[in-house]
Amino acid sequence: MRNLGVAVDFSPCSRAALRWASDNLVRGGDRVVVVHVNSCYQNEQGIVHLWEHTGSPFIPLNEFCDPTVGKKYGVAPDSETLEILRRMANQKKVEVVAKIYYGDAKAMLCEAIDKIPLHYLVVGSRALSKLKRALLGSVSSHVVSNAVCPVTVVKH
Repeated sequence: MRNLGVAVDFSPCSRAALRWASDNLVRGGDRVVVVHVNSCYQNEQGIVHLWEHTGSPFIPLNEFCDPTVGKKYGVAPDSETLEILRRMANQKKVEVVAKIYYGDAKAMLCEAIDKIPLHYLVVGSRALSKLKRALLGSVSSHVVSNAVCPVTVVKH
């Protein structure tokens, strides 16, 4: 079984990455791991802090779709992303799970590759200008440069 990761931040870019992975990479028997990095995880109840060093446990797709579970982990997946994931699971006959990390997206995505471990990672790209990329840094550029598995960057 291959562990295929797709970095998701619930933006149009990450939805494009999910669609690309579904159309071009995913095959029956794979496990698709939706990797989300929450960089601002202030939670009044403090339960998120239980997972800030290791990331959440794997969250099955049916639980990930539940808003109360999302609130527990500090995420709010949009309906379009969830529909893409449901369709992928049903049509491709794959297991879909989510893994939530907390902190810097660049570091956490590279950590996810090692700790899960992932055989392949797909990330979306916001196509920042050279100036913005220099000032803000590019998550996709960092991951491509530092990942120990193949990475595909999908432009929206």
